[in-house]
Amino acid sequence: MALLRKLVRIDSRNPSLVAGAPGEQAVARALADVLTAWGFEARLQEAAPGRPNVVATLRGRPGARGRSLMLNGHLDIVGIEGMTHQPFEASESDGRIFGRGACDMKGGVAAMCAAAAQLKGELKGDLIVTAVVDEEWQSLGTSFLLASGVRADAAIVTEPTRMAIMPAHKGFAWIEMTIHGRAAHGSRWDIGVDAIRYAGLLLAELDRVDADELPRRTHPLLGRASLHASAIEGGIGISTYPDRCVVRIERRTIPGEGSADVVREVNEACARVRERRPEFEADVTLLFAQPPSDVAPSAPIVAALSETLRDRGMPTTLSGMSAWTDAALLNQGGIPAICFGPGNMGLAHAAEEYIEVREIEVVTEVLAAFARNWCN
Repeated sequence: MALLRKLVRIDSRNPSLVAGAPGEQAVARALADVLTAWGFEARLQEAAPGRPNVVATLRGRPGARGRSLMLNGHLDIVGIEGMTHQPFEASESDGRIFGRGACDMKGGVAAMCAAAAQLKGELKGDLIVTAVVDEEWQSLGTSFLLASGVRADAAIVTEPTRMAIMPAHKGFAWIEMTIHGRAAHGSRWDIGVDAIRYAGLLLAELDRVDADELPRRTHPLLGRASLHASAIEGGIGISTYPDRCVVRIERRTIPGEGSADVVREVNEACARVRERRPEFEADVTLLFAQPPSDVAPSAPIVAALSETLRDRGMPTTLSGMSAWTDAALLNQGGIPAICFGPGNMGLAHAAEEYIEVREIEVVTEVLAAFARNWCN
């Protein structure tokens, strides 16, 4: 657990989420030094200024031919406001290590690195350890990793899954809708156009979409698609008709859906409002989107990990991941990627964040056994 404590004690809050945060540079350098000392070919890869990925490779035996494997995790963490314990002490109590990022996901990073360290000289294929930046915001790290040409035959992202195999998760699209009105004195109903009230009509239409249409779009492991309103702002004064109202929504997408589908869905909702209120006017903007991830339960990476778990007398639970992860980008880049790791996602970003030491130990042994079989 020494590596996990070392990682947790380094503040690596994402500067895109927390103003003035230090970012991942210090923790990346510390991890690269450890992996180099353990015999890896470790290098830092600048995904953005001052924000390096760690890419460490354990080369397969010369002349041998085997499958390659990537183990992937992120080094950035979220803010610490409201935490009920010290965020960077890495204190241990009752078999748990506490700290921001202990669960999400420095525990998984420590497990994958410790597993890889057991395999020096044993593998025919390459084992590539990638610890990346910015997953908590826009995944600059894994995007840059793929753009730089790093590839493998398959990947495991060691996000907290409580040791369940998670081959799929939803994507998301962030949409901003600007509803236009006309400012006027509150007494001038004849010339004022109420942008906030019209935003309510659009939200009611989107509520109908969420209640009636999206439940019909389902995935065997992920369930239904969904949307929710995230933020709303508008208005000038209590006695003035508002000239604009801005509403932001998040739409969670399932495999088979993309951001263009979401934009079209919102534009169609606007058109239905406009049929009733011809003066309704709104601009729809896609702010950011990430794709869903989906690997078939019969895929070789899933079957091989299931076999490893069975060989150790462990359950082989397949389920859908609740959160978005970099597995989606890896799959999009042609690398079949699933999630499997220690920790409970329910503790991620929480006021109390910890990880069970025993889970890290078990996942370390499972990943080592899996890589030994996969790469050979």
